[in-house]
Amino acid sequence: MARPRRIVLVRHGESEGNEDDSIYERVPDHALALTEKGVRQAEATGERLRELFGGERVSAYVSPYRRTHQTLAAFGLDPSRLRVREEPRLREQDWGNWQDREDVRKQKQYRDAYGHFFYRFAQGESGADVYDRAGAFLESLWRSFELPDHPPNVLIVTHGLTMRLFCMRWLHWSVAEFESLSNPGNAETRTLELGADGRYHLDRPFEQWCVPRPYGTCT
Repeated sequence: MARPRRIVLVRHGESEGNEDDSIYERVPDHALALTEKGVRQAEATGERLRELFGGERVSAYVSPYRRTHQTLAAFGLDPSRLRVREEPRLREQDWGNWQDREDVRKQKQYRDAYGHFFYRFAQGESGADVYDRAGAFLESLWRSFELPDHPPNVLIVTHGLTMRLFCMRWLHWSVAEFESLSNPGNAETRTLELGADGRYHLDRPFEQWCVPRPYGTCT
């Protein structure tokens, strides 16, 4: 199995929705573009990625949303060494279709009280639903490692919650551990690096906003 040396996860740059959440009433979530600031964020991250990857090949997976495709394009990676696949399972958590801003804000308050993992948005998804599809993608990713010529680098361009849930699935975090962590900032990366022990280790932790409080005896 040709396991990659590193798996880099990146959140998209700042989007129009990050700048002004009233836009969700007029533009579908998947169609939101990067702001000028978001493009600059992605370009800066691209400089670091080009230095990290050097002349090595990269297998990239990108959420089908406009802002993630724009983020990947802004990285400026060498197309001759880049294999790109659009992966719908890496999309943002679904909050419903045309969104009422006040209703979403109210639901976010409910989610904060109920828990980000279990709360399901009306006509949308819960964190647990995103976990399931992230897990299904992870299984497909592992099967791709069986190819003898698999690139030594994997790049995943996705969304903040999806990044956390992917790492939760990979690193076997508990629900309480997941709930205690914050999303990364726009265009921030987290890298799973293959260690000498044959296991992948996260290069740096997610910011923790509270102490995990397990629901049961499992740790």
